[in-house]
Formats: sequence, structure tokens, C-alpha cells
Amino acid sequence: MKLGNWELPPYAMLAPMAGVSDRALRELCRRYGAVACVGEMVSCKGLVQGSRKSAELLEIGEREMPCAIQLFGEEPEPMARAAELAQQYHPAWLDINMGCPAPKIAGNRSGSALMLDPERASAIIRAVKAASSVPVTVKFRKGWDEEHINAVEFAVMAQQSGADAVTVHGRTRRQMYAPPVDWEIIRRVKQAVTIPVIGNGDVTSPEAAEALYKASGCDLVMIGRGALGAPWLFSQVQQYLQTGRYGPTPSLEERMALMVEQMTLAVRYKGERVASHEARKHCGWYISGVRGAAQLRRQAGTLQTLDDVKRLAEEVLRTAGEQ
Repeated sequence: MKLGNWELPPYAMLAPMAGVSDRALRELCRRYGAVACVGEMVSCKGLVQGSRKSAELLEIGEREMPCAIQLFGEEPEPMARAAELAQQYHPAWLDINMGCPAPKIAGNRSGSALMLDPERASAIIRAVKAASSVPVTVKFRKGWDEEHINAVEFAVMAQQSGADAVTVHGRTRRQMYAPPVDWEIIRRVKQAVTIPVIGNGDVTSPEAAEALYKASGCDLVMIGRGALGAPWLFSQVQQYLQTGRYGPTPSLEERMALMVEQMTLAVRYKGERVASHEARKHCGWYISGVRGAAQLRRQAGTLQTLDDVKRLAEEVLRTAGEQ
């Protein structure tokens, strides 16, 4: 799959996840074989109005590339202006969020709500495309609900409006992230357009990545929640697609070292107070399934400093050693 000057091999890339896919996680996922990343979604209004928080979300380091910036908004002109500003951070491409199901996003006519208004969505894509010197992609869902399934028509509209690729999440907005996921809709989108199609939804293992490729014929697989607390999944996917087998999950010692490294990077990029607060959920994902996980997650919910994260890692290993 080719986007601008970037050749993306058919393995897996990291999905944009608000409050999750920050620089620290993106660096680790790229190291473990993610062929590309998309950062946390950024409000076009916040960016245009000079929000420091929005600008901080745009920072991209060399170790994350190729990395895209994702923008969301409900009107063409602010989105075009945001696209101009975002390019100062040298993203590999710009992605337009037309799939976020969160009420505070969809309730303001952004995200997945745009699937109910294809004309406005088309105007936004055209405006961003006209303002961008890098490729433009669009991420959306199966539809709004079971009575409004329009991913195929939406993809055709996106292509006609200038999108260079589309990403399809195989659920409706009403489903949020509840099962089942529909990979067949991704196949139908792939058959309907000539631009690259990225498939997304419930890829939590190398076998699932292969199954999505076979079921949909998509050009690239995107992994979101499956990589939380498990950035090594990308290397396993690549190994499996190349050889039919893959290496074991890292040892608990390796996983805890990786957890501490991720949080150390997060502290470097956003400061200890913010990073430690966000570490609570990341550490919860890293320790999922280990002995005493419930109690350890409660401990993770009180993290205040990087030293707290290190002590949590030591406690996880100590608890496991008591088996």
C-alpha cells in the first residue's frame, strides 16, 4: 500500500485512540513492527484557536514515522485551516475522523455523526484535501446504526471527494465497541473503490489479522485495542503473515520492563503529573491476566509518580514469584 512517499507493507498499523495512542505508545509499537501510526484525534477548533493541548497532540518524533495526524470537526473551513496548521508538524499524512462514537464528539456533529450527512462530509474532505500537501485519508464506521448502514456509499463519496485511502471499522456507531464486528462490510467497501482500504476491528491476535485480510481483501490491517499493554503484537503479526508462526509473548519480566519504559517516555514527553495519571490505565492493561491482577489494578489506579510505576512493576513480579 502506498500513501504519498510511504510504502506500507501488508502487516499492521496502530490505530488512533484518544488518550491512548500518544508518542510513547507509538514509539514502542513502531519498534515492534507497526508499519505506521495515527496519533490521537485533534480538535480542529482547538487547533485553530491556539489551544496548547491540541498543539501538544501534534508532536511527532522521527522514531514514530510514518505517523499521521488525525483531525476532527464539523465544518469545512476550520478543518481546512487546521490541516494547514497540522502540516507544520510534518505528518506522513492527515486522517479525518468520521467514525468516533463518543457522545461528546458525535453529539457535536463530528466523528461518526458525519455518516448521517454525506454532503457535509464530502465538503470537509474536499476542503482538507485542497489545503493539504500530504495525502488525506478518512476513517469511518459501518454506519450510524443497523437502519443506517452506508459504509460502501460513504467510501465511494470519500474517494470522489479526493481521499487517498479509507479506513473502515466494522461496527456501527450505536454498537460502540460491542460485538459482533462485521468484516464483510470492509470487503464490500474494498470492492467498491479503487483507493486503498484499511480494515479495522477486533484484531487481537496474529490469526485475527490474517483472517481479516482473507475475509475483506483489505490493503492493510489497523490494530487498536488489541495493542493495549501488548505492543509486541505487531511483530507477532508480521512473523505470522510471513512464516505462518510467531514467537511467544514476552516474559513477565520483559513486559514489566516495557511498561516502565513506556511510562518513562510518557513522562519525558508530557511531564510526570499528566503521564502518571494516564499510566493508570496503561499499567492496568499491562498487568491484565497476571496473578493478583484485580488487587494490582487497584494499586495502578493510585499511581502518582514514575517511581510508583516502578514499584508496581516490582510488586507484579514479586506476586508472580509467590506462585
